[in-house]
Formats: sequence, structure tokens, C-alpha cells
Amino acid sequence: MSVRAATVADLDAIMALERASFPTDAWSETLMRGELASPHGRYFVLEEEGRLVGYAGLRAPAGSKDADVQTIAVAAEARGRGHGRTLLRALLAEAAARRAAEVFLEVRADNPAAQALYLSEGFTELGRRPRYYQPDGVDAIVMRLDLRGWSDRVTTTADTATAPTESDAPRERT
Repeated sequence: MSVRAATVADLDAIMALERASFPTDAWSETLMRGELASPHGRYFVLEEEGRLVGYAGLRAPAGSKDADVQTIAVAAEARGRGHGRTLLRALLAEAAARRAAEVFLEVRADNPAAQALYLSEGFTELGRRPRYYQPDGVDAIVMRLDLRGWSDRVTTTADTATAPTESDAPRERT
């Protein structure tokens, strides 16, 4: 398993996973290409045996103290092995490197696995956005992480960055 920065060369594989993970609201190829090329964020891909099995994106503009998790997706056959946590931690480390103080995200109210992952990393619930996810009208739970607190906790925890857990987020558009 390896995590690396995504490039436009990964676009076809990312879009295949995007469409499989988010069949009712997949981003367009044009939008994803723009995300991958944007200087305001960073996307990562996770590969197993040379095959892309996950990706995740962060928006953290230069000079901003806030960052936003844009999306995390893990292929159905690769879920439950800690890949969501690995990708999330790559995003959080990138946010820290960009000197963000806080990280925000939205998570579907009907996705308890993703919620558990975010809570286990130290995110707290701020509120809800009613009917945020379309076309099904599911609420979004807005969450926030104090990045300094997370960084302190992770650096004092022995080798947990790649440990698989039951709360691995299977798929989530944040």
C-alpha cells in the first residue's frame, strides 16, 4: 500500500472510483481535473499492487488558517482495512504543512462509519446542513478539527498512522 500526491495522470482511475462511489452525485471530469490542478489544494491517491483503490482531497488556500476536506473515497473491495484513515491522515498532515489551524468537513448523516472515523481523529460536530446532499436530501453533519491538538496527539501515539480500524470510512463526499 502506498499513498502519493495525485496528478492529472490519475484522472481516469479517480473518475472510475468517483462514479462507482458516488453514483447519484459524482463530480464531473472537468471539475475533478480542476481540483487536481488547483494550487489551493492537494489530492492523494492510495494504491495497492499498482492499482488505485482510494483518493482524497483537501482545499487549503495559501495564507488561510482553515482547510476543508473535499472528498474521500475507497473502492468497495478495499474498505475496512484502514485506507480511509490513511487518506484522512494524509490530508490532515498536508493541512498542517500548509499551516492551517482548523480543518472542516461535511459528512452524510446516514454514514455512521465515516462519522466514527472523523470522531476518532478528534473532529467535533458543529451543526447540520439540512438536505445538503442531493438528490436524496440527506443532511450533512458539519465537523471541525483543531489541527494543533490532532498533531500533538498523533505525534505522541506510537505508529497509528497506518493501523486499520473498524471505523474506516468506506466512502464519503465531504
